[in-house]
Amino acid sequence: MYQKLDTLFKDGDTIFLTSPHNLRYFTGFRGGEGCAIIFPNVRYLLVDSRYTVAAKEEATDYTVITYGAKSLQSLCLEIFASHGTKKCIFEDNTMSYAEYIKISSWFPTLKWTGKSDEIEKLRMIKTEDELALIRKAEQIGDLAFSHILNYLKPGISEMDIAAEIEYAMRKNGASKTSFDTIAVSGEKTSMPHGIPGQKKLMPGDLLTMDFGCIYEGYCSDMTRTVGISHLGRKEKEIYAVVKKAQEAGLFAIRSGISGKEADTAARKVIQEAGFGEYFGHSLGHGVGLLIHELPNLSPGSNIMLEENMVVSCEPGIYIEGIGGVRIEDLVCVKKDGIENFTHSPKDLIIIE
Repeated sequence: MYQKLDTLFKDGDTIFLTSPHNLRYFTGFRGGEGCAIIFPNVRYLLVDSRYTVAAKEEATDYTVITYGAKSLQSLCLEIFASHGTKKCIFEDNTMSYAEYIKISSWFPTLKWTGKSDEIEKLRMIKTEDELALIRKAEQIGDLAFSHILNYLKPGISEMDIAAEIEYAMRKNGASKTSFDTIAVSGEKTSMPHGIPGQKKLMPGDLLTMDFGCIYEGYCSDMTRTVGISHLGRKEKEIYAVVKKAQEAGLFAIRSGISGKEADTAARKVIQEAGFGEYFGHSLGHGVGLLIHELPNLSPGSNIMLEENMVVSCEPGIYIEGIGGVRIEDLVCVKKDGIENFTHSPKDLIIIE
């Protein structure tokens, strides 16, 4: 994957990577701690002794150097000096200000150029191997949803539901969750990113579950909303509108349209139903090594969708004092539509 970085050398003579996801993508190293220094014709991966063996096995296109006896600072200085580095590209979105001040003070004569967005765009189109891992991660989510449907009943707390979902994903091969599991019920479903608490399921509640896992480094993401025992007319109406909006979004997503156009297709359905003010977030986002990455499906996104990008499609309606509904699938962009990685049912489910 390091070859993709060649396009950035027009803006600098050296690329300096430190974020775990970019280290994995562009070097193959999964340890997460270290840094890569990349030149047009030679590449270095610097790690401490805990990771030397793994780095040599995984980053086969890199010269692996262990720091410890020599500090990371002195090794970087030697490498920069030996290659005549003058302008270094780095990840400005993931490096903290304190880290930047420290590292730039080590090398006061270098010019540092932040290119996080450009680097992240190189990861937008997934390889077949990446798609297989994301597909598997989403399958684990489907299995967890099937499991939780048999677990749910009035009287179970939101925290118990979240824990059971996470347990089911781990049992089916996930290494961990890709984000904090959301399981909120009743009026709390009006909070798109509500936090599970001790509230127990009651008849008439909506229950929104938003969850995902990491499988072999790649993320999944899905959301389903169900009813407990019965639902009122308003809740059923909201569910029907969100389902119709999601169908419109899924139909629109394809290679050659912008993120804005995909968002508009779903948002229009919600607006025409009279709920436009209650859909405050974007339609979706890219998913890969990170749970939120480019491209975005939002009102301001001019990124053009291309084949083998992976994005979520997750419209929602959230009304304070009543509740909310979100339905989310994870899909792969294709020339004439999508491959939907999420196979859990979307017709309204009432838990008896």
